[in-house]
Amino acid sequence: MLSSPIRIFDLDALARAARALVVVFAAILAGCQSTGQRDEDQGVDTDPALAMSQQPQWLEDAVEERAPQDIWERMRTGFKLQDEIGVNPRVERQRLSFVSNPSFIERASSRGSLYIHYVVERLEERDMPLELALLPVIESAYNPFAYSRAHAVGIWQFIPSTGRHFNLRQTNWYDGRRDITASTNAALNYLSRLHDMFNGDWLLALAAYNAGEGTVSRAMERNQKLGLPTDYWNLPLPQETQDYVPKLLALSQLVMAPEAYGVNLSPIANEPYFEVVEVKQQRLDLSRVAAMVDVDEDEMYQLNPAFKKRITMDGPQHLLVPTDKAELLTANLAMMKPVELVDWQKYRVRNGDSLHGIANRYHVTVKTLKDINGLSGNRLRVGQQLSIPVEPGFKPQQPLFQNVASNQAPARAQSHKVKSGESLWQIAKQYKVNVKDLKRWNSLSGNSVKAGQTLALQGSATTSVTRSKKANSRDAVTYYKVKRGDSLYLIAKRFNVEMEHLQRWNPRSGSLKPGQTLTLYLR
Repeated sequence: MLSSPIRIFDLDALARAARALVVVFAAILAGCQSTGQRDEDQGVDTDPALAMSQQPQWLEDAVEERAPQDIWERMRTGFKLQDEIGVNPRVERQRLSFVSNPSFIERASSRGSLYIHYVVERLEERDMPLELALLPVIESAYNPFAYSRAHAVGIWQFIPSTGRHFNLRQTNWYDGRRDITASTNAALNYLSRLHDMFNGDWLLALAAYNAGEGTVSRAMERNQKLGLPTDYWNLPLPQETQDYVPKLLALSQLVMAPEAYGVNLSPIANEPYFEVVEVKQQRLDLSRVAAMVDVDEDEMYQLNPAFKKRITMDGPQHLLVPTDKAELLTANLAMMKPVELVDWQKYRVRNGDSLHGIANRYHVTVKTLKDINGLSGNRLRVGQQLSIPVEPGFKPQQPLFQNVASNQAPARAQSHKVKSGESLWQIAKQYKVNVKDLKRWNSLSGNSVKAGQTLALQGSATTSVTRSKKANSRDAVTYYKVKRGDSLYLIAKRFNVEMEHLQRWNPRSGSLKPGQTLTLYLR
């Protein structure tokens, strides 16, 4: 448990006094020596005071030794809103709520240990109150994956429109609202703007951050017309906003004197947890980057949560990595060949192709193909070009998995030439497929076909029957052969299934070995 802050000597004042004594001593010494000064020495700098005008080394060492070792201690020295608290029942109520739920503070500080040093540094650069480093505790409990009913995201809880206003890019692959550095700088820009808008009143700025500047401005105008005070404490604001600022002030009191309130604040080192490493590669798999520097995959994702699919697409060309791993990652990336950790192959759709067949051939899921290529449905057109992520050096040969049927029938013809009088329904029945599939495979908008027309067919009759039987439960079983470097997490991510499901389907999958066969049920 941390003790309350102690009073220390003003080392800057001590340093100034020491300099003054040195100057006086030097002046006396110079006076004693002036009678023997020769004219030729006048051009030589003999003033000892000038040479000793810099701060003595022992004082510099003392200052460095007293630099806060704990980020909480550093924050306390930068608190500027404590005069706003006083004896306030609204603050008292929130403080009691925090004290009665210590696990919340413990979880938030544990998550925040990765990011809070960066936030404090940025606040100090702007001379902003360090109480604002506690704002993500109120907003998201420092959880970069936090998502609210209002669709607010990230540790600073930006809604989509506000995020875009502050240049936080949002795509299927990257969400800048979850980017630790980008969202922090955007939040501080927003708070600074609100601070200026409300004439330097931080409490009004914080209320506007929660409720919007329009809500706060209208409440102030109302009070002004009624001759009432227009400070934060007297405004008729939504209940959430009435509690919002007191929560931050109450939390800052707990951080200021944790022992007094029986709160256990785990120490957080006053040093950067991560460094920014520039990368030239356009698309990297975070799990592979983590393996390169021996970092836990989840930790790498916690530092780079903006890459929603754990692949560096649509975002900045840098990664956040633990400080002690930055040099290793830089060196490893520099030694890499131009081949990226994720290769991207172009594939031109041919007659008879389907998303499922292409995904099968390239060892990816249909959902991945649709996400990467921005496809809303399963329809493909001949000649269409698809981007497909594959491992470096991968060459598609045999399908990754085979649908299992009790009696595998020979593959049927790949095309059918329409005869006079035939209909789509008859052809579909003949080949035991759905009319809808037949239309999709051939890009048909209607049900009419012409004699002599050639229709493309896919799959085997037995497979189609097997799938139709399983339509009301789950799709046909899928087998996957484990490769070197695979993990349950990677396999679950590749097939877009929950890891716990994968473990339930394969109870003996505790330790994977290359060549081992896993069973999957893909919808």
